[in-house]
Amino acid sequence: MIWKTHLAIGLAVALYFLSHVNKPMIFFPVVLASSFFPDIDSKFSYIGKKALSRPVQWTVSHRGIVHSYTLCIALSLLIAFFYPVFALPFFLGYSSHLFADSFTVQGIKPFWPLKAVSKGSVTTGGKIERVIFYTFVLIDAVFLGTVLYNLF
Repeated sequence: MIWKTHLAIGLAVALYFLSHVNKPMIFFPVVLASSFFPDIDSKFSYIGKKALSRPVQWTVSHRGIVHSYTLCIALSLLIAFFYPVFALPFFLGYSSHLFADSFTVQGIKPFWPLKAVSKGSVTTGGKIERVIFYTFVLIDAVFLGTVLYNLF
C-alpha cells in the first residue's frame, strides 16, 4: 500500500487507542511514525527515499524480514526493555502496516524466516486501495470527532 493509506490506517489506530493511554503526546506520534517504518526496505517508499534508509535496502529485500511480525515483535520487545513508553505505540503502528500489506498482491511473510506468505488481491495504488484509503479517512473523521467530543 502507498504511504497515505498507511497514514490513514495508522491515524485510525492512534485515535482509537488515544483515550486509553497515559501519555498521548508520546503515543500518537510514535504510532504514526512506526506505521511507515516497514517500508524502509523499499527505495520507492516515502521513508525509503531518505538517505538513512539506504543501508537497510542494501542488506534486505522488500517485503522480507522488515515486513514480518518476527521483526516487529523483536523490535517492540527491545524498545520495551529500554524505553517502555514507546513499545506499545511502536508495535501498534508497525503491525497496522503489516496487517494492511498482508492484503496486497505481494503480501508479507508474517513469520519470517518461514516461507509462508499472507496475501490478498489489493493492488498497491489501485482502485481497491483508494476505497480503503477513503474508508479510513471517514473512520479517522469519526474517531477524531469522538476524541474532540470527549475533550470538551
